[in-house]
Amino acid sequence: MAEIREFKTESKRLLELMIHSIYTNREIFLRELISNASDAIDKHHFLSLTDEAIRRPDEYQILLEVDQKERKLSIIDNGIGMTYEELVNSLGTIAKSGSSEFLDKIKDKNDKEALEIIGQFGVGFYSAFMVAEEVEVRTKSPYSEKGYLFRSSGIETYEIEELKSIPEGTKITLNLRKNSKEESYDEFIEEYAIKRLVKKYSDYIRYPIRMEVGKSVPKKDQEGNDIKGEFEEVKEIETLNSMTPIWRKQKKDITEEELNSFYKQKYFDYQDPLTSIYINVEGALNYIALVYIPKKAPFNLYSDKYEKGLQLYSKGVFIMDKCKDLLPDYLRFIRGLVDSGDLPLNISREVLQKNREIEKIAGNVEKKIISKLENLLKNEREKYLEFFETFGVNLKYGVYDNFGEKKELLENLLIYRSIKQDDYLTLKEYLEAMPEEQEYIYYASGKTKEQILALPQMDLIKNKGYDVLILTDDIDEFVMQVMKEYDKKKFKSINQGDLDLLSKDEEKKISELSEDKKSFLEALKEAMPEEVSDVVLSKRLTTSPVCLVSADGLSFEMEKYISNLPSPEKPKATRILELNPKHQLFEALERLFIDNDEDFKDYAEILYSQALLIEGLPLKDPVAFSDKMTNLLIKVSKY
Repeated sequence: MAEIREFKTESKRLLELMIHSIYTNREIFLRELISNASDAIDKHHFLSLTDEAIRRPDEYQILLEVDQKERKLSIIDNGIGMTYEELVNSLGTIAKSGSSEFLDKIKDKNDKEALEIIGQFGVGFYSAFMVAEEVEVRTKSPYSEKGYLFRSSGIETYEIEELKSIPEGTKITLNLRKNSKEESYDEFIEEYAIKRLVKKYSDYIRYPIRMEVGKSVPKKDQEGNDIKGEFEEVKEIETLNSMTPIWRKQKKDITEEELNSFYKQKYFDYQDPLTSIYINVEGALNYIALVYIPKKAPFNLYSDKYEKGLQLYSKGVFIMDKCKDLLPDYLRFIRGLVDSGDLPLNISREVLQKNREIEKIAGNVEKKIISKLENLLKNEREKYLEFFETFGVNLKYGVYDNFGEKKELLENLLIYRSIKQDDYLTLKEYLEAMPEEQEYIYYASGKTKEQILALPQMDLIKNKGYDVLILTDDIDEFVMQVMKEYDKKKFKSINQGDLDLLSKDEEKKISELSEDKKSFLEALKEAMPEEVSDVVLSKRLTTSPVCLVSADGLSFEMEKYISNLPSPEKPKATRILELNPKHQLFEALERLFIDNDEDFKDYAEILYSQALLIEGLPLKDPVAFSDKMTNLLIKVSKY
């Protein structure tokens, strides 16, 4: 007797999406189901190496059966199959597959965007409902004495019942939807269409994908000789895929089209990759690696649920889907695989983590990827810019990670825009354009050139004609702090510390003037909020009246970034208020001080608030600031 169960809520949402919304690329259902079958065989093969209870068949295969009369298509594998619990967990719910992220991402997207997300996500079994009005799954696991039948129309419920005397593995039968004026489903039971789809999406599946196909052969006479001009139709089992893993071919025999096709089929992407890297190493350590840099980042690349890593094979036998030890964190977006004959087939995750061969392979693959990126930057600049726009922040995290352990490896891949350059430039190109007298590589944080140029701290820099790098990402200033210098030239923020731009005579004049105005500056500091550590005469302002700078160490941009983190600790940058002694505002404040004006403190606080706003820092008490400004306007209007 069949047991009737309800789909989980998220499964219902995805099923509805499959059935009613997405028909743009229905043919992916076959790719998904064949990939699932291949995964099931991989798992069976792997477990058979370590578990005597699992017997390997004479041959692994994926069989496609077509019943044109009943309009049914079946996908059959002799892989691991499913127990009752696995059947419920795998087909009755998608909660463990990142479904929430998938459904949130696809919500309110247009057809093209939705299709891209589906490709990244891999909708697996559920894609069957794009073409089928009812799906039946017959399955048996070697760990279960019983087999089971799963049946559903993909609406509210599904049925499960016990089966007897069925072989190990899984058979998925699709009862195709009825044709309508808008949609036809007949192609999915047509021999030519199925062969085309297998070739397009699943040609490199390592196991034979077979189907009974019709062939026209010459008729034979009684002696067994061909009868000239007479033919008959027969049915024969034919293998539809090439099966030769692309990475085991000679590099010279692999076309770019084949590499791109393999990538799209293997990693469920609808776009060609940005580039591919083929590595074949023979010697003390033998391995083949085929890795890809995608054009677009996976939709969940920066979520906690995203798993980095390369697929791992040993002599062509699948070992692990996501071997995280093969990639550093900053290259988490890389997709691909490694196949090494120097790894034991029964290697465990625990042994893998301590495996020296894996460490060596990982280090070499990383260097090859960096070398490829350097080559793109040198010879295919536009392609590198496309890469950097998408994944540049990952390289920056690679520089910052582990206290700059890999800064020398990555520093030449960093590119920035600047106030004098609309296009990106490398740090080397910045140095080549520097005037001889310039001592530092200057930078400032901001989203646009106009925003940086408007900063008061830019006054003297602009007068000198020096270029300034524009930092646009939250991580940028942390990267500069870790790198400290490039090619013996130190990095310096325009709004942090001393810019060292004045001559000795100019420095002397500022020093003497500071001593002369000491009492005024101390009074101004006293009138400031306690968070202001000092008030000084500026060595960087020429036209602007005031600016706020920080001491060396934590910058204002770093403070802003840390303030948005969930950490309870919220460190503050050291605030130093700089005044332009040549500006009229300086003279006006000094007169108020000399006259012992009762509003001197209010003027000081307004000045500080103005500096905060220029820096994009929040006011502690906006209402008090507004009141002081109002009172000032009223007072001025009386004169």
